[in-house]
Amino acid sequence: MTDTALVVGGTRFIGRHVVEDLTENGYRVTTLTRGNREDPFADDERVSHVEGDRTNDRDLEAAKLSADPDVVIDCVAYHPADVEAATEVFADVDAYVYVSSGAAYAAEHVPKREGETRLEACTPEQATDDGDATYGNRKAAGDRAVFAAADEGVNAASVRPCIVYGPHDYTERLDYWIDRVLEHDRVVVPGDGQNLWHRAYVEDVASALRIVAERGEPGTAYNVGDRRALTLEETLETIAAVADTTCTVVPASADALAAGGLEPTDFTLYREYPHLLDTCALADLGWESTPVEEAMARSVADHRDSNRDGSEWDPGRDAEERVLGVKDTL
Repeated sequence: MTDTALVVGGTRFIGRHVVEDLTENGYRVTTLTRGNREDPFADDERVSHVEGDRTNDRDLEAAKLSADPDVVIDCVAYHPADVEAATEVFADVDAYVYVSSGAAYAAEHVPKREGETRLEACTPEQATDDGDATYGNRKAAGDRAVFAAADEGVNAASVRPCIVYGPHDYTERLDYWIDRVLEHDRVVVPGDGQNLWHRAYVEDVASALRIVAERGEPGTAYNVGDRRALTLEETLETIAAVADTTCTVVPASADALAAGGLEPTDFTLYREYPHLLDTCALADLGWESTPVEEAMARSVADHRDSNRDGSEWDPGRDAEERVLGVKDTL
């Protein structure tokens, strides 16, 4: 018999790739969404859709009855109460996998390891908040809800991606840098260009979720990220190489950036302290990551086919030109 899967969320970014990965691996899939976005799988007979609100327990129950899932992948649990409800509703499925985040880690360890690196605390007020500042707290609390459910016999696990990139990335963080490389001969990067913020190619995140569902240990969290992490400078050089173009990366200190009225944190994907996740536990399950050059080539191709330019992250090209002018005088 064909295995069945329910994907909570499944039309936008990570969930969309999860559906594709599951169907390519022989699953029949049902998605649960609010129906606010166009369904990319409307014509795919392997994929069914149930409309509902994941924060409504009756909608979760209805999706369970409709899909009769062996596996549940939960892509849009943003509050611990979401995870608590889902692990209760889906307590008897073969596997429930929660999409957590590398932001759940509280300690700046290099690398951050599952079961070793301390997680963020989460107050009752943070647990119900919707702001970016409490995202990691809420994801960590979701992890703890998974562990508690596993202690009660639920086959629940979690996957912690770092920054996710790839086709259909609505955040456009990487699109900003791709656009800069494609449109300009010289690109300003903050600091010395060696800052490291680990990223995860979206198709690898999707396969990780399936593999954890199939082979993971209940009550366990698994980090996922590119097996070769790139510095920001290496990222731009890789973009240029796969795009068959040339680009000069111009590192700029905080003093040089100040000439343009800029700060290092004005640039997306900049992080002063390294953020790196250990992915060995996931690899031990048989997961493999896409070579970064191949992942970047697919990302650049998708960028060129889209209307995304990352402009919401743009610190201002005029300001960058002033920084370049200062650099030229040194």
